[in-house]
Order: sequence, then structure tokens, then C-alpha cells
Amino acid sequence: MYMVYWTMVEETEITPHAQAFGTEEMVAAMGFMEELRKRQRAGEGVRFVTMCSEHPDVVGHPGVDVTGPEYNWKKRRR
Repeated sequence: MYMVYWTMVEETEITPHAQAFGTEEMVAAMGFMEELRKRQRAGEGVRFVTMCSEHPDVVGHPGVDVTGPEYNWKKRRR
């Protein structure tokens, strides 16, 4: 699943927006973002255009997991 987020800034009013796209719709989401950026270049108050994705069949949990006392990660430098 993809979400496109953007903000409309008009004089003193700031309004956040979002639109969802399905897992198979990445090209459509990117096209939508380009349309928003065209509006921005034309002088409209479109700001902060970004996209975020989250796979519905992900195996692990997002974020940082808790490690036990036996965890001993070291960065190897060469």
C-alpha cells in the first residue's frame, strides 16, 4: 500500500492531505505526486509532497525490536 501526503498552504491556512493507493499502484502514486509538483511549480500552495509505503504481507513488526542480554553486535572496521 502507498500513501501520498502533501500540504496546501494558502495565506494563513495550512491543510494536510493524504491519498491512498493499492500495492499494485506505485506508478499511479508517482504520477499523482508529479501532478502535485506541477501544480507547485505553477505557483499553487502545494508543499511537502512525499510518498510512504507499507507492505501488507510484511513478516516482522516495524520499528526497533528488543534484544536480549546475549546480543553482541559489533561493527567491523577495516
